[in-house]
Amino acid sequence: MIKKLTGSAGILPEIQENLNKLHLEAKSQSLTPRARKVLETHIRKVISDLGGLLNDLDPIRQPTSLFDPSNPKVVGRFVSLALVAQSRLPMINISRFYGSGVYAIYYNGNFPPYQPIANSETPIYVGQAAPSISNARTPSEQGEKLSSRLIEHFKNISKATTSLSINDFEYRALVVQSGWETAAEDYLIHLFHPIWNSETQLVYGLGKHGDAAVTRSNKRSPWDTIHPGRIWASDIKLQDAKTPARVEQELEQHFKIHAAFPDLDSLLLSFLDELKQI
Repeated sequence: MIKKLTGSAGILPEIQENLNKLHLEAKSQSLTPRARKVLETHIRKVISDLGGLLNDLDPIRQPTSLFDPSNPKVVGRFVSLALVAQSRLPMINISRFYGSGVYAIYYNGNFPPYQPIANSETPIYVGQAAPSISNARTPSEQGEKLSSRLIEHFKNISKATTSLSINDFEYRALVVQSGWETAAEDYLIHLFHPIWNSETQLVYGLGKHGDAAVTRSNKRSPWDTIHPGRIWASDIKLQDAKTPARVEQELEQHFKIHAAFPDLDSLLLSFLDELKQI
């Protein structure tokens, strides 16, 4: 068996020969940034597959991951879990409070395109608010950053009266030690794929501020297209970045891939599954 793999006509010499050819061809050509990125992706995939093969050859089982409490991604996961432990509160009752950190906004209304996440544990939007001072140690030093961000969202949502009601929105907020809010936000986006976050490229634009159409090439965000109400976004000189029909079509496809978490039990199981090593 070993001779078949390593002999002159075996698989491994053939792999080595192809690797040498790839190396020579890559060095002899001037790759575009895009071509280099594609090649890098394929190479990393092969490296990962070979690493998996080495693990399979080892008679002693390898864990699938290493739990590292110092890893920002791990911290982000547990901060996100702490956020989910907070009570959901009506946005209509949002008030000022000290602290920076992370938050999630939930939708409970009847807007047809949003029904897959309505009344679920999947937020429509997540975000972070950094402290006023980067090394702030107390909520007072952090300032009213978290509540200010939520109040800003409250005001914007309240303007979209033809399609949304602020009474249909709830939020969770968590005041976090300064410096960890970004890791938590990254994990929340990874877990929930919130449709209002720009990272999902769906109904982005909630956090967008008014831009004069005459001073720059600008388009109306998908959020403002399907939720009209902000005066600056109604400028007739602005063109829609997406048509309403396209937004609805993309949302339909999105929910087929990323199903909502119907309840806390299913959400907590997802957290636990990502912590498993075997």
